[in-house]
Amino acid sequence: MRFHLTRFAVATRFTLLEHGRNRFAMVLVILFVPVWTILAYLAMPDTPARMRLRATGEALTPHGNELTAISGALNAVTLITGFMMFAATFSGSGFDRRLAMAGYPRAHLVLAKVTALALVSAAVAAYATAITCLAWTPRQPLLLAASLFCAGLTYGALGVGFGSLLRWEAEGMFAIVMTSIIDLALQNPITSSGADHPVMRYLPSYGGMQTSTAAGFSTSPVPGHLAIQLTWFGLAALVALLGFHRSTRNCLSTAPTPPPGPGSSKADLPALRHTASPSATASDTKAH
Repeated sequence: MRFHLTRFAVATRFTLLEHGRNRFAMVLVILFVPVWTILAYLAMPDTPARMRLRATGEALTPHGNELTAISGALNAVTLITGFMMFAATFSGSGFDRRLAMAGYPRAHLVLAKVTALALVSAAVAAYATAITCLAWTPRQPLLLAASLFCAGLTYGALGVGFGSLLRWEAEGMFAIVMTSIIDLALQNPITSSGADHPVMRYLPSYGGMQTSTAAGFSTSPVPGHLAIQLTWFGLAALVALLGFHRSTRNCLSTAPTPPPGPGSSKADLPALRHTASPSATASDTKAH
């Protein structure tokens, strides 16, 4: 048991160090989250928007700027978490392969990535919730933080999957950005006339958007939609796990053959060079 805990702790430490080296991601967390959330609140008109919240069935009339601020907070959390996990996975893929080739248990590497993802998502979600509460007061701040956390988990797992499967960094960044923008823009009734369309329930952050909206403008708990978001996280984590397994399995199959050991056959050993002893050389000289 102690052996497994040590391996897990070492893998987690290296994963967190990889995140700490990403200075650009830290700047995004500090600046992008408040700028995007507050700009969405200030730039949009505060005209009430009529909408029906599918999570509770209630007819709501939230202010347009507050509703857009929720969408902006979700967009910021998903983008940053997905970017951080993609960057760490993409840049650390060679290190993970070398560890796997050296016999390091892949289960410990996967658990370390899950732990880092949970810590990153929790930190970014708490920060985004605090920024949102500075602009206006949601009715259920803790539920808002939980929905942001679950949405961050989903996109973080997608980032791990993209980092394991895609070969170019630009491909992963484009995939994360476009997925988040399309996903959330279509669900915002301020920017999309089809936000109530039934197809919206199949988008990756549908559960998070419904839960966040309920947290902002309703007092009803919505555990079912939070569970929907966690289901999306499970699916994304499965894709990430398969991608990580594929990348490390391929490296093991292409690993160089080790040199022959003591138990190998004599035919694999280089031929020995026989040299005459000094006494034999001297006797041959006297004979001549």
